[in-house]
Amino acid sequence: MDFIKGFDISSLLEVERCGGVFRDHGQAMDAIEILKRYGANWARLRLWNAPYDGKQGDYGAGVCDLGVVQALASRAKKAGLKWLLDFHYSDFWADPGKQTVPKAWEGLDEAGLEAAVYRYTGDVLRSCREAGVPPDMVQVGNEVTNGLLWPTGKTPNWETICRYISAGVRAVREEAPQAQVMVHLDNGGNHTLYREWFDHYFALGGDCDVIGLSYYPFWHGSLDDLSANMNDIAPRYGKDLIVVETSMGFTMDSYAAHEGLAAGERKGMATRPELVEKIDYPMTPQGQADFTAELLRRVREVTGGKGKGFFWWEPAWLPVPGSGWAKRPGWEYVHEHGPGGNEWANQALFDYDGNAQPALEIIRDF
Repeated sequence: MDFIKGFDISSLLEVERCGGVFRDHGQAMDAIEILKRYGANWARLRLWNAPYDGKQGDYGAGVCDLGVVQALASRAKKAGLKWLLDFHYSDFWADPGKQTVPKAWEGLDEAGLEAAVYRYTGDVLRSCREAGVPPDMVQVGNEVTNGLLWPTGKTPNWETICRYISAGVRAVREEAPQAQVMVHLDNGGNHTLYREWFDHYFALGGDCDVIGLSYYPFWHGSLDDLSANMNDIAPRYGKDLIVVETSMGFTMDSYAAHEGLAAGERKGMATRPELVEKIDYPMTPQGQADFTAELLRRVREVTGGKGKGFFWWEPAWLPVPGSGWAKRPGWEYVHEHGPGGNEWANQALFDYDGNAQPALEIIRDF
């Protein structure tokens, strides 16, 4: 496997629809083509089952239903990129703090949920194959650190968690045998977490080809913590490792003027000042580039050559009016309080006006 230089571009269609324009050295270009120019060889795309409220309203954040995913996958493949399909098994965001059962699956018991995961995964993969965009890698669940399909699949219900994930893995093996299978946790610097989680998973017969790690320096410890974890779990489990979500900021300057929202309508940056104080790199374009260089070095140097690459999370999520993390029906579905707006623009690989950042040159030359 070539070293993966990947980018999660799940919100790209929405950003473009809302007026976002991308430039490299002043030249307006397709964002995927710019990323390819800087070394991109993979795209990652999240899939939500049904990100709609049933009243002709969508949840926002890219509205990542199957049609959106296949449209972006087609563009990525035409650009020569491989792609990773990221099943959330939810109608909206799934992460360690929320794993909401899809509306269509509410009321199902464990056997019913297991069957639903198997059936849905297979149906999606058949649809992708028929559309001419079969994925090259499939992620069965998103940041399943605390399980999936809560409450039945919540830690410490290890047998149920393994049952649900294994149903998805089985469908991938049957319907997309060419694709590698990933299981993905967050908090990539937490060695204890990974040992406990994957010891349970593999002891219960769990299957995968790749362990995916999220690593955000403002949440997940130091790069030394990440390296120590990767260098232990690579030989322990014998799996390839990919830092499948990462990012680092290039500024703490506000982008409120770009979004055109009132203060009460904006959730604000994920990189709160108290979190940024913990980071070893300054939130500047050069700091972002330096962090990127060090991260890539550490991934490549994982024991046994098991570090296979990275995906930058949402490098093209510009702060354009109309593209935010959630609309009201979306945040109500995941039982979070709003408001909306973009939380990620200062961690993209394009500045607020869509100009390519120096960190892209690090990725190209690595």
